[in-house]
Amino acid sequence: MLERFNIVGRLSADPDLILTTVDRAVNLARANSLWYLLMGLACCSIELMQTGGPRADIDRFGSLFRATPRQSDLMIVAGTVTLKMAPRLRRLYDQMAEPKYVIAMGSCANCGGPFDLSYSVLRGVDKIIPVDVYLPGCPPRPEALTEALMKVQEKIRNEKYFLKKEA
Repeated sequence: MLERFNIVGRLSADPDLILTTVDRAVNLARANSLWYLLMGLACCSIELMQTGGPRADIDRFGSLFRATPRQSDLMIVAGTVTLKMAPRLRRLYDQMAEPKYVIAMGSCANCGGPFDLSYSVLRGVDKIIPVDVYLPGCPPRPEALTEALMKVQEKIRNEKYFLKKEA
């Protein structure tokens, strides 16, 4: 029956075909089931909560909030990160499973915002963890966070995990 559809011939001719298909299927599943860690640190967390509410409803993208880093693969850092909170934020990031993604939400998370001259404010969360999507605004609207989530999904769909060829 396999010869009828010529699957065997295609697999022997191009072994990367099946890996590419598996790669796409894994990326599709990963992109449509992003579970995000709640990291509401300041006023942007109100907009983060609104995004999870019924009007913006990011549940339709397969995104659910998790209170533990071990079950999360997306961290949304919403608000001002102080120097006292920075090591704790890094510890939570390290506890997340691979692959992990980060959205820096709001001007305070991006560059310190209006508090950047303060001695106790970290001037950008990218100083301690790698950021995938920067979301500007003070505070950004739920629609903007939905668009940032779609950018992360697009990034995941375009990644290649299984096709790492050595030179």
